[in-house]
Amino acid sequence: MKPVLLAVSAIALVSAAPDTTNAGSVSVARRGIPSFAPILARQPLAAGRDFWKPIARGAAWAALAKARPPERQPARWNFARGLIGDGMGPEAFGVLEVMRQDDPDLMLVDTFRLARGAALALAGRKAEALGELLVPGLADSPEACLWRVPLLLENALREQALDDWQCAQPAYAARTAQQRAQLSLTAAKAMLDAGSPATALNWIARISDRNPQANFIRGRAYLALGDAEAGMPRLARAKREGSEEEKVDSELSEVEFAVAHGTITDNKALARLDALRFRWRGGAIEKRALMLAYRINEKNGNERAALVAGATLLRYFDVGLEGSVLAENIRQTLARALAIDSDIPIDQAAGLYWDFRDLAPRGAEGDFLVNQLADRLQAAGLTARAANLLEHQLFARAQDITQGPLSIRVATLHILSGRPDRALQVIRDTDTIRYPVEMNADRRKIEAVALSHLGRLNEARATLESIPGGDVIEREISWKHRDWSRTAMADIPPPPSSGRLSEVNQAVLLRRAIALAMLGREADLAAMRTRYGHAFANLPSEPAFKLLTEPAAMLDASVIASAMAQIPSASPAGDIAVLLEAQPNTRRIPASLESSVPAATPPSADAKPRLKTS
Repeated sequence: MKPVLLAVSAIALVSAAPDTTNAGSVSVARRGIPSFAPILARQPLAAGRDFWKPIARGAAWAALAKARPPERQPARWNFARGLIGDGMGPEAFGVLEVMRQDDPDLMLVDTFRLARGAALALAGRKAEALGELLVPGLADSPEACLWRVPLLLENALREQALDDWQCAQPAYAARTAQQRAQLSLTAAKAMLDAGSPATALNWIARISDRNPQANFIRGRAYLALGDAEAGMPRLARAKREGSEEEKVDSELSEVEFAVAHGTITDNKALARLDALRFRWRGGAIEKRALMLAYRINEKNGNERAALVAGATLLRYFDVGLEGSVLAENIRQTLARALAIDSDIPIDQAAGLYWDFRDLAPRGAEGDFLVNQLADRLQAAGLTARAANLLEHQLFARAQDITQGPLSIRVATLHILSGRPDRALQVIRDTDTIRYPVEMNADRRKIEAVALSHLGRLNEARATLESIPGGDVIEREISWKHRDWSRTAMADIPPPPSSGRLSEVNQAVLLRRAIALAMLGREADLAAMRTRYGHAFANLPSEPAFKLLTEPAAMLDASVIASAMAQIPSASPAGDIAVLLEAQPNTRRIPASLESSVPAATPPSADAKPRLKTS
């Protein structure tokens, strides 16, 4: 077994094994460990390299294994300090975390927080490390200042870093020459990554190029300053002799220099950046590669590629102070790509929004953008995609009463795309809010339409009870489902004393006539002919009215079909009638959207064919 794994196993065993002098459980044994926090708090604050002096690993394991409860925490503490001295941050943090779990009061001790900060810094968890090292009790600690300097530099906090550098001088002087050189190299690289190559050169001014890291940093710094004559040979050496990280970093620096001085085409630069990211993932290298790719694509108006690079930066990298500016630029890029006057096709625009919706503008601007995009999708016949888009908005952003009108629109789009089950679910999932009476009535109407499409007619009619205008929709449902008895019982308008029948009233009367004809109620048909004959005179629908009110012996299927085709398209239910007649959307969906748009609900096998009524 590897030494690190042995160490971790030993820690786990010592922390978990019960004390043999106590017959209780493990938890009782842990409660029996005396608090180490008061003892550590009385000790001097950590200072100097000897504080982190590595200890023999075998002796440390033996001490941990043999430690009784009073000695257990001190043994762990010595082991953790030694691991930090060996540069083993993750392992040291694991030991310190076991100590914290057994004694939470340790988090009140400045020295313990310093050790946690050092372990986290070595482990690469830099933001957490800085949080530990910035506690008030460590503000003037030379040792804490020394650990903070590179972390502050990496976050472009140069003034704070310079203040801490003055504070850190005693701790820096106490380090060995090799340790001082390594600290200078770390600080120089941080300054270089923060965009200050001149300051980086100052940090390593006393370190010879014989040091591979110093040679590499100088090569990058000179290239960043535009001095290719001094930079290129150093980077060429780093690419031959350096670590894999330095080789990739050197190549990236060359690409950055070539782009800055126009000696490479954008396409070639992007191809090299893609190859670099394939070889190296994470850290400052990929962050720089992504930032350069974002700038190139943004300059060339390649919105999708720019959004991909920028979104990756914001989602997976600590971009520090640049983050807010980058986020705003990405929001504006996305807004331009989705604008009505954009050259991007609507299906691609919808895909862009869906992929980067977490980075879209917020507030009223974001709502306007989504609604505008949904309007374009609906106009293009992509009602299912528009419904999905607004449904995300409904449940991710809309709150309280604002869900009312949006839920109506989403459900309407689902019905138009042939998915009444989804429409019903949207209405039911937003039913927990108390809406105004009129808004609630509109929601109930949409719910009834969805139930009608699902064949749940009794539920649809029950939903419409006591709803203003519900009787009109109920009659529309009866007509749609060819319920002749209910259609024949519907109220009809009186004959106009003067003027012509409106198209809506014509449709109501003709529907009643068809229902009576289908039921064979000749007497009622004759009464209609007598009462409304003059009202239909000289109207385009007069022939249909005359045919339908003829004696039953004169009627057959072809006559009724002909009459139905002449019924005016106007409906007493208004826009609801359009929803009731909605069929599954058969418009071809672009291939780029097919995977994200659920298939339309097919008609049931036992559905009866219907005659066209408009």
